[in-house]
Amino acid sequence: MCEMSGETSHEVFTSSREFCPQCGSILPFPKPGTLLMKCSLCPYGVDSRTALHDIVYHSYLRLNTRKKVRGQAEVTTEKDLGPLIDRACAKCGHDGLHFHTRQTRSADEGQTVFYFCPSCKHQEIEYS
Repeated sequence: MCEMSGETSHEVFTSSREFCPQCGSILPFPKPGTLLMKCSLCPYGVDSRTALHDIVYHSYLRLNTRKKVRGQAEVTTEKDLGPLIDRACAKCGHDGLHFHTRQTRSADEGQTVFYFCPSCKHQEIEYS
């Protein structure tokens, strides 16, 4: 336990479960083969099944955009433009637009949808 001004305390900080409640540092993920998340600055340790219960972590995987074709030099594949939606382009009438969404305003307002026509490269924005 951490020693602060002569007193011993179990929890000094109130924070999210990824941080040490005694010294406030980030708790590292457990080492392979163990379930203990041990603070690197103080003696605090916690079972990761308890500390990380109900926490969802995600990662973004970027795929290789270069392809080797047998007998040819490396060819760069087309950039991923996002999912395709069944909607006509306002400029050229092409059926099928790529889209992505962003939170451009405050959290209590709707998200912004960006549409992109693969045919004429026209972009549309919809505030929902």
